[in-house]
Amino acid sequence: MKKTILTAVFLSASLVMSAAQAADYVIDTNKAHAFIQFKIKHLGYSWLLGRFNTFEGEFSYDEKNPSNSKIAVRIDPASIDSNHAERDKHLRGEDFLNVSKYPKASFISKSFKEKTDGTATLTGDFTLHGVTKELVIDVKHIGHGKDPWGGYRRGFEGKTSFALKDFDINYNLGPASKEVELFLSIEGIRK
Repeated sequence: MKKTILTAVFLSASLVMSAAQAADYVIDTNKAHAFIQFKIKHLGYSWLLGRFNTFEGEFSYDEKNPSNSKIAVRIDPASIDSNHAERDKHLRGEDFLNVSKYPKASFISKSFKEKTDGTATLTGDFTLHGVTKELVIDVKHIGHGKDPWGGYRRGFEGKTSFALKDFDINYNLGPASKEVELFLSIEGIRK
């Protein structure tokens, strides 16, 4: 009986210690310390840049075992902002994001593989325009530490690209404008 109780106590302590190693963060979108930006070639002559102004999410990072880290981000595609109101209206419409039919986009991680140089590979399911596909993001750990307001922060940046047609966006922008590049800057406040 004593052995059973000791085993239960040991297992409970192990679970608590294991859970304590991972820190949970909320992405700081309220103070605009996080960004989801995109760029796509315009006719092959220049870059069109923009961002999504409204998104939210959280991540968990485990310093002792980074492969346990995870992230979930929810994006409002209607918040697309390319610094041109008429173009944004077109991007929200049926030719592109069709936000009235597909009002949500998201990224939910499935794996995080950290390398020894401060970079990592983040793989997850990206949902856009009603289609979910696996997306791989190249990640770089920017830094972490206490902030001036008594909190603790951690930041990452990430880069990836995808073909519009992979998400059933088939509007013809020309042969040089088939892929979108995403740049993510994520700063989280520890909960």
